[in-house]
Amino acid sequence: MIIKNEYPVLEFDTDKDSIVNPFKWNLDQLKTNKLIITFFPDVMESLKTEKLIEPAYHFGGENPVDLYAFTQEPDVLITLGYVGCPACAGNLEFFAASGINKVMFCGGGGVLDKNIKVGELLVVEGAIRDEGFSYRYIEPSRYIYTDKKITKKITDYLDEHKISYLTGLTWTTDAMFRETKALVEQRKAEGAKIVEMEQAGCIAIAQYRNFDYGAIIYGGDDVSQNEWDTRSWDKRRGIRYNLVMLCKELVKVI
Repeated sequence: MIIKNEYPVLEFDTDKDSIVNPFKWNLDQLKTNKLIITFFPDVMESLKTEKLIEPAYHFGGENPVDLYAFTQEPDVLITLGYVGCPACAGNLEFFAASGINKVMFCGGGGVLDKNIKVGELLVVEGAIRDEGFSYRYIEPSRYIYTDKKITKKITDYLDEHKISYLTGLTWTTDAMFRETKALVEQRKAEGAKIVEMEQAGCIAIAQYRNFDYGAIIYGGDDVSQNEWDTRSWDKRRGIRYNLVMLCKELVKVI
């Protein structure tokens, strides 16, 4: 049943079935249920060069996706994420239909507070839903939250290993070039610490398909000031590499 609204993005269909549905396709089942999604192509290339990962699975089509397995731990897969909810979270449908039910996401995002340092880790507790994708999976709401039990497993591990971190919300947007000063201030007042483009959608898929999902995003560029400061966020190779390796351990405990 469609719950109607004046605005199409806020209309919601309670019907769980859909015309195009990977769960109807009898996809080959993967040999593991654990996956890391990263947005660090430089780290992926390093892992390949160091022979720490090797090709494991390939999803074809017009937007192909490759999954790699860690050579010493083949039960953990890793893939390079696509930007935006429809691409990144949409691929989670394929992965879930193929047997993945434990996912750790790691990426970088723009800080809404200049006091969040480059490389500071944010354990995602939820997202402000300023996009369209998640509204096709979960009824309209201003916020969507990660599973508290999964988040606690992540923070317990970080505490045990004395790794510092923040917890809080992200602001998920579809429009990276429309992060205006007023919107930044509003989202910050609502509790968001970082702006990014995937979390609301990924959390929605995890809820809809009932699998374990966690995300850590490190403080990257600064959008809190009048002028954008890149802070060379995408050149922080050590931070990015270490975060991927951290998520390799976390995906085994969530």
